[in-house]
Amino acid sequence: MMLFPSPSSDAGVGLRVSSSSSSFSSSSPPSPAPAGQTFLPQPPRPLQRRASAPPPRTDTRPGSASPRASLEWIGRCRGASLQQRGQRRSSAHTAGDEALCPGEQLIQTPHRRAPAPASEVMHRRHTTLREKGRRQAVRGPAYMFNERGTSLTAEEERFMDAAEYGNIPVVRKMLDESKTLNFNCVDYMGQNALQLAVGNEHLEVTELLLKKDGMARIGDALLLAISKGYVRIVEAILAHPAFAGGLRLTLSPLEQELRDDDFYAYDEDGTRFSHDVTPVILAAHCQEYEIVHILLMKGARIERPHDYFCKCNECMEKQRRDSFSHSRSRMNAYKGLASAAYLSLSSEDPVLTALELSNELARLANIETEFKNDYRKLSMQCKDFVVGVLDLCRDTEEVEAILNGDVDQNPPAELQRPCLSRIKLSIKYEVKKFVAHPNCQQQLLTIWYENLSGLRQQSIGVKCLTVLGVTVGLPFLAIAYWIMPCSKLGQILRSPFMKFVAHAVSFTIFLALLVLNASDRFEGVKNLPNETITDHPRQVFRVKTTQFSWTELLIMKWVLGMIWSECKEIWVDGPREYVMHLWNVLDFGMLSIFVASFTARLMAFLKASKAQLYVDLHVPNHDISNASLPADVAYFTYARNRWRPSDPQIISEGLYAIAVVLSFSRIAYILPANESFGPLQISLGRTVKDIFKFMVIFIMVFVAFMIGMFNLYSYYLGAKYNPAFTTVEESFKTLFWSIFGLSEVISVVLKYDHKFIENIGYVLYGVYNVTMVVVLLNMLIAMINSSYQEIEEDADVEWKFARAKLWLSYFDEGRTLPAPFNLVPTPKSFYYLIIRIKTCLIHLCKGKAHRHDSELEMGMINSRQKVDRHRVNLRSREESTLKKPIKHPTRYQKIMKRLIKRYVLKAQVDRENDEVNEGELKEIKQDISSLRYELLEEKSQATGELADLIQQLSDKFGRNAKKQP
Repeated sequence: MMLFPSPSSDAGVGLRVSSSSSSFSSSSPPSPAPAGQTFLPQPPRPLQRRASAPPPRTDTRPGSASPRASLEWIGRCRGASLQQRGQRRSSAHTAGDEALCPGEQLIQTPHRRAPAPASEVMHRRHTTLREKGRRQAVRGPAYMFNERGTSLTAEEERFMDAAEYGNIPVVRKMLDESKTLNFNCVDYMGQNALQLAVGNEHLEVTELLLKKDGMARIGDALLLAISKGYVRIVEAILAHPAFAGGLRLTLSPLEQELRDDDFYAYDEDGTRFSHDVTPVILAAHCQEYEIVHILLMKGARIERPHDYFCKCNECMEKQRRDSFSHSRSRMNAYKGLASAAYLSLSSEDPVLTALELSNELARLANIETEFKNDYRKLSMQCKDFVVGVLDLCRDTEEVEAILNGDVDQNPPAELQRPCLSRIKLSIKYEVKKFVAHPNCQQQLLTIWYENLSGLRQQSIGVKCLTVLGVTVGLPFLAIAYWIMPCSKLGQILRSPFMKFVAHAVSFTIFLALLVLNASDRFEGVKNLPNETITDHPRQVFRVKTTQFSWTELLIMKWVLGMIWSECKEIWVDGPREYVMHLWNVLDFGMLSIFVASFTARLMAFLKASKAQLYVDLHVPNHDISNASLPADVAYFTYARNRWRPSDPQIISEGLYAIAVVLSFSRIAYILPANESFGPLQISLGRTVKDIFKFMVIFIMVFVAFMIGMFNLYSYYLGAKYNPAFTTVEESFKTLFWSIFGLSEVISVVLKYDHKFIENIGYVLYGVYNVTMVVVLLNMLIAMINSSYQEIEEDADVEWKFARAKLWLSYFDEGRTLPAPFNLVPTPKSFYYLIIRIKTCLIHLCKGKAHRHDSELEMGMINSRQKVDRHRVNLRSREESTLKKPIKHPTRYQKIMKRLIKRYVLKAQVDRENDEVNEGELKEIKQDISSLRYELLEEKSQATGELADLIQQLSDKFGRNAKKQP
């Protein structure tokens, strides 16, 4: 077979095939040329390529595109294999070009003068290759998808090809003229012409197919167009009458299976998309902003899944039918809700919605552990969205709008600082990157130095002098604030920085009092435990030891002030929110231990005073040491070595020591204020958490060996060189201190010749030391090192997040004066108390009136409940379908609109930059292919018109020749 280039075609059209090929029909006789068609003989050209190698094409082919395009081609192919499909398509496509242009001048070799009609030859070629391709498909892997193979006619094959390659003239002609064409025919993969046209982004062909009544798989085509991001095709499909009511967009393919149509027929087995994926969910998954906006305008919404522990009939039925499918449907819905495209376009307050959704997803990650990584990824996606919106702020107004929320509804008072509700919510949900963002930190720093703008730019030395001045003049500053709380000095003291300094100085003085209280015993006590010292002979010894010193009285005042401060915090935040902060738990424990210690000390003092009163009234001796006293009175004259273990003074001293340790550990609370010590304090806190995790395994192993060694040596009490392991207490001590190398091997040696017991003891003791020292302790060190590395890698974010938490505790109004100055109420406190009482009375009166009106209307509501239920459902559907524009948007809504516009534009630009050129190249090829068919159609029409004109001229010349003599 010889291939010659067409003289009227360019390189993009392809090569024409001579009719002398015997591979098509060797027995067909040559036929004369049709009337009006002129054959121009051309000199033969040398052979350029073999017939099996198809000419260069402008559409997508497996051999001409990149691997990614090849994979997409495999998904659309309908032949047996990639090579057979490419050969058959290339040959059929060339033959189709000839069939499209019956009036085109065909290239013939000089020795053939009477060829067969071009249309007949091309039709036989087309039919032969189609039958060959179907036979190959049936013999090939097609049986995996359809056991009966494909049964498409030649007309249907040609129609499918035209739709797939964007041959608009052929599709239009066949739809308009063919009476036997089944335009809903499918290939062995179950794809009809509409899906093939949508998959190859042929908008014109899609519009032609959508005009036909009874077109099937419109829903599948919509999902396919959304997954590929073809916006114009999505708009064309949504303009179809099937989407007029908007119900099709809210129901998933699984919910529409009960309908008597094949709107979702291709994915009836879930081949491409899941049954629970709606168009808006799919668009959100694909981050298609334009498509999501179009669907939202059409009324599509993503329904938030029910709570995981929901016991409604719908959830129970889905859980009973297929629990895994139910979980996957919830996951798909949450993926759509957490999409940046859906968050930014569907919510009036995207920041608040994203923060709440991130917390919900983080909570679900701990509940549905099988999908923990997926939920955590979605939660992080919501947090990244919030950070992305904050990053687009350009002025202080926009930053304040994001950090404070919609304050137009409840504007703050004139002298009140911003509420910072979004920051508090971010800290609660641990959105660390949002809190540590430079825009957020700058706003917090401005509020931190409120009314002290000049101090912000000062050096460290000046700030230290300021702290020293506050330390010296704190009592005078407190008195001035009591007298003039609204003066300039009062405003300075209410600034967060000055409140922090005042509270830090107050706590430092408290710690100094704790040290001072023990200073008299630094060099040792004056009396030994077996000695008693009294001021006079008739004094009871315990009266002297249980008296409170002046430093202890000051400590008690500080403790009362801190208790009052904690009570106010519980009143403002609520008990649940108060307990959520570990520092509050530490403060509560420390103050409780102080109170218990002082209470026990007071009980001991009262009992000693009672004994002293008895001595004063009933003992006439001048020296009570020689007097005969009752046992309960004589006990309080004993030295310390004779006190009972449950003595209140001994308990008081033990609790006081614990409270002192906790008091000094509270210094770590203020360390995040410094950039150097902040990360260390965070690492220390993370280390404590690791130790608590480690203690579970440690206690399990420790108790196992302790009980085992006790069972082994409990029968040898007194028969060992030391009492180790003979009792539970001794077993605990020996094993615990052996971790630090303070136990000896002689602990397992017996005085008797019981080698079997000794050998078992040696083995167990050795295994314990190896397990504890070599394995578990090194594992704990590795855990601590890992936690430290995590903090160190992101030290700046962790420190700024911890510092913001510290700052926010001083941003709220109140608690201006530290302990113990807060025990004295200020005039402002009385004023606020009167306002709160008045507000409570007003709410109480309104509540009674509202309750009375509701009781009167209850009967009418119950009588109209059934009638109103249908109206409410209809109204809610209409509101969800048509979103009314806001006539008078607030300042916050205007700002959020600007920010969301920037975010969407930035996302689209980033996506365009990230896309590979391969997809653009494929799109260009498809456009060229469609343009080729249009040019060929126009060329065919022009050729026919030229043939008619030549015929007319020939007839005219013939008549003129006859008229001449």
